[in-house]
Amino acid sequence: MRIAHVSIVVRDYDEAITWFTQKLGFRLVEDTKLSDTKRWVLVAPPGDGNTSLVLARAAGESQQKAIGNQTGGRVGFFLQTDDFQRDYRAFLARGVEFIESPRNEEYGTVAIFTDLCGNKWDLIQYQPGAQALG
Repeated sequence: MRIAHVSIVVRDYDEAITWFTQKLGFRLVEDTKLSDTKRWVLVAPPGDGNTSLVLARAAGESQQKAIGNQTGGRVGFFLQTDDFQRDYRAFLARGVEFIESPRNEEYGTVAIFTDLCGNKWDLIQYQPGAQALG
């Protein structure tokens, strides 16, 4: 088994597509209209053919409240890179907001950034042998 998709609740489909593709360099995998108000939108990081994000437009008050706080203020998403400095500099140049400076930990180099809605992400480059998956 594997995780195929993870949903992120967003304000607007097109705003989210633009942010993830232009700021993080993700690719638009699919954008299918399901009804007059609902679309199936998938984006994925370059080089990852296994897991994608479902950009789900909030429907209703409880989903609206979850925008930007889907994990209760914790880092909820982990974007692994093979070249931290390259991607960190590229993200900064594209206007991605980091809420801390990069730091070196025994497991790797990491810095927290926020997405367009305020969800927290780690940009991380693991040290060889420091992660179980790979």
